[in-house]
Formats: sequence, structure tokens, C-alpha cells
Amino acid sequence: MKINKKKKYFKIWIVFFTATISFSSFADNTYIDDYYIEAKGMEGKALKNMLSIIASRGQKQLTYNEVWSALKDMNEDPNNPNNVILFYSGRSQSKDFTASGNNNKDAWNREHLWPKSLGFKRKNQWGYTDIHHLQPTDVQINSIRSNKAFDFGGKPLTKSPFNKTDNDSFEPRDTVKGDVARAIFYMAVRYEGLDANMPDLFIADDTSTHSGVPNIGKLCSLLQWHNADPVDEWERLRHEKAVIWQGNRNPFIDNPQWVNAIYASRCSF
Repeated sequence: MKINKKKKYFKIWIVFFTATISFSSFADNTYIDDYYIEAKGMEGKALKNMLSIIASRGQKQLTYNEVWSALKDMNEDPNNPNNVILFYSGRSQSKDFTASGNNNKDAWNREHLWPKSLGFKRKNQWGYTDIHHLQPTDVQINSIRSNKAFDFGGKPLTKSPFNKTDNDSFEPRDTVKGDVARAIFYMAVRYEGLDANMPDLFIADDTSTHSGVPNIGKLCSLLQWHNADPVDEWERLRHEKAVIWQGNRNPFIDNPQWVNAIYASRCSF
């Protein structure tokens, strides 16, 4: 029987390629497991303390100008590489239509999910340029959110009615609720007062915020959002880009179960 060598080699190549892809995926998972090896089996305060140490490793402090470039990369519209997807509105908008030197209310700017007025007002502080909690947002919506806590309720925004607000809180659209929560949980774990120029950030279970006080809420609402809106491919891809830019990881995107292991005991549903 005569063997078609081209078909034979093609089949071998397919098997090799498939095995390579599988091995690469396995290697990635192994890397993540090894990255957090010291935290395995922990919970509560011990887990929080260990993740604070792990999450600080390899972190590069970006300049605030570099944040523009990072957000353009991390939030790039997969259907239009010239645009970014704005966080609260979901609108696709030109990367270049920013609020830098532009007073147009439809431009986009850099939103701190943990407001910089609540713990890090200076650009040289680590939290000010930490891209794990920075997002591109519509200028007007960013202004409406201000430094309000995150919670359920309020009236729909005229410009983006899937978001709501009242006098002391802001509720983002459903598809980014979990993203918000995991960014806030990251900030509270990453910054525990161990950095020379950063306070201990704390998540309170209320909506009161006071300029200069490093607290934000509402804890149990954020926990619900985390559980209701799990990590998706967009968030994973954005996270990997953030790691390339900044060097450190958000443990709650890699291991979402750790949010409940640390915070669930403070909430009763």
C-alpha cells in the first residue's frame, strides 16, 4: 500500500500543533499556580496578608502619562483597533479623542475606580497610577461618579441609563459590576500600608466617603457584584495586558474564590 507522504506529514504536524497548544495552556496554568504557591490553603486575614505581599512583586510604577498608552492598549476595541471601549457606557470611541487638552464632554479620561481623593492624591503615590483599577471613561460620567461609593440604587443616568446614581453612591452597568468589585478588592489587598507613600486602604460596608480618608464601600454590594458577574474573557485579556505594562497581577482575577475566602464572613445575605 502506497502512503501519501504529504498527508502523513500533515497529520503529524496537526498532532504536534495541538499538543503544543495544550502544553502552552497547561504551562500558563502552572505558572499561575506557582505564582500564588505561598497562599495555597490560606483564608481570611492570613490570606489577605500573603496576597498583599504577592501582589506587590514585580510592580512597576507607571507615570500618569504612561497610563494613557496603557489604557489605549488594555481597552482596545477588538472590532476597531483605533478605538477603546469606555468602561461605564460601553461606547467605542477613538483612542485619540481624550480629555487631554480637550474640554469636550464626550471625550474620555482616566477613571480611578478607587477615587484618588480617598487615599492617594499625589501622582507619586503607587495607587495613583495603578492600572489594575484605572479605566477609560466618558468625562461626563466620570464627573457624575466623582468619589462616590459603589452600591445598588439611584436614578438612571441620562447619558448612559444602564448606570445609576444617587447622592452618595454609583451603580455601574451589570456587565462591569464584577470588574469594579475585583479592582476594589485588589486595591484593598495590594495596599495595606506597607508602602512608604500609601495608606492602608479599607473597604467599608457603607456609602460614606470623606476626602483624604482611605475607605470606600459598599463591601457587601461589591461582594454580590463579584459573585454575580464572574471573570470573562475581556477581563482576562485586559488583565494580561496590564501585567505586561505594570508587572504585577490581580489575584482576584486569577483566583476569584479568594474574594469570598477573605470577605464573605463580613457579609450575610
